Amino acid sequence: MINLQKEHDVRIDIFVSKAGRQVLNWYRLWKPLNERFNVKVEVDSNVPFIAGPLQMGKWDILIVAPLTANSAAKIAYGIEDTLLTNAVAQCAKGKTPIVLLPVDQTPGEIETVAPNGMKFKIRARQVDLDNVARLREMEGITVVATLDEIAERITSVPG
Repeated sequence: MINLQKEHDVRIDIFVSKAGRQVLNWYRLWKPLNERFNVKVEVDSNVPFIAGPLQMGKWDILIVAPLTANSAAKIAYGIEDTLLTNAVAQCAKGKTPIVLLPVDQTPGEIETVAPNGMKFKIRARQVDLDNVARLREMEGITVVATLDEIAERITSVPG
């Protein structure tokens, strides 16, 4: 995000779910994120209010990265009970492009790192892979697999 801001002169607003804030704290990323960006944390499914401004084009693009398997399932089935899932659903009703980076989109094992630095392997469940496939079919949503693809999407959006 820092490189994108520097290289492409873009403004990045960050909205974090309650669970996302916990994870950022565990990985000791909360403070550095807040030092560089304007970060707002979810209070409920509509606070801070971003759905309306997204529909009206206040932002050029909505990026959800990382997108948890839980949120991917909710979006895939139209459940709008969190800030992120509500924002995606409402944004899809407008013309603002949506880019999602689901964490569970590759079959097989991947290595990940715990907050304490320990490495271990996990695998996506079939239901998670099916939900990501469903997301790929949804109008107005682009599913990406890498941060480079996010950068490409950001730099290709007129605005």
